[in-house]
Amino acid sequence: MIPALALLGYAACVACAAPALLAPLTRRGASVRAGLAAWLAAMASVIGSAAVAIGLSIRTVAADWPQLTQALCRSVAGGACTPEVYRSALYESGMAALAGVASLLATAALWRYARRVHRSRQQTRAHADVARMVGRALTAAPGPVTRGTGRRAETVVLDDPRPAAYCVAGRPAAIVVTSGALNVLDRPQLGAVLAHERAHLAHGHHALATLTQGLAAAFPGVPLFSQGAAEVGRLAEMAADDAASRTSGRPALVAALLAMATGTAIPTEGIPGRPALPRGALAAAAHAVPARVERLLRPTSPATSAACTAALTLALALLAAAPLVLTALTP
Repeated sequence: MIPALALLGYAACVACAAPALLAPLTRRGASVRAGLAAWLAAMASVIGSAAVAIGLSIRTVAADWPQLTQALCRSVAGGACTPEVYRSALYESGMAALAGVASLLATAALWRYARRVHRSRQQTRAHADVARMVGRALTAAPGPVTRGTGRRAETVVLDDPRPAAYCVAGRPAAIVVTSGALNVLDRPQLGAVLAHERAHLAHGHHALATLTQGLAAAFPGVPLFSQGAAEVGRLAEMAADDAASRTSGRPALVAALLAMATGTAIPTEGIPGRPALPRGALAAAAHAVPARVERLLRPTSPATSAACTAALTLALALLAAAPLVLTALTP
């Protein structure tokens, strides 16, 4: 049981402490890919360690149930735990009930995860179907072919005064743009927005969101999963920003983000620098847009990026090696 307990203790420590260690390293997006890898590795390390610990526990319990119940009884009651106690039907029933509760908790977590993933996929497919039925195709959409699809993702325009753009994964994938967005974006800015959404589709960011949000639903209240889902989503947006800025240029992307967030046309000529915006425009922007704009306008220095990459790489190595070391060192 010692290896199982060690692995469970490690999983609990990482699940609680990892956000405090990873968040400062990934907050500004100095190393987006390494940051995504570190958050996902932490989640995988916790899930893997807990799964191995549960497997070891089940094997130990099945092989040595009488001795285990005796040891547990004596660890709680000491000398008062006589053979008449730990061999009694009442004690055995209590141990069986405890095992049953643990099994029910594990089953509930799996059910919550499966339900969240299933609902997410259903809603995605339903929304894509509705968008194609009620929307109209955007012809001659600027931008290259979406990597991994062999063609340009279908772009659909919905009549809605609110500026918005998002992608819907699936076969086929689609990018949805509202008429409100077209009203505030010029062609280079629209190209930057579409490049951003194509980057999401090309790199499978929708799958990462489904996975991490499913874990947050399965294990509510666990800091790593609840905060990790938000951090992975934020880093995915930054990764798409980087891809869009490489293909469309940083000024067009910044102007597009500001225009979409404020509902006001922003001339690309005012970027970089401090564009002429109404007072308080950034405060009215959508969630995380001010931080993303600040990151694009004031990128981190190469030295800072290298330091963050090195620290996150070290964290990745520790998260991968720690469960193996614990299993090998425990008798």
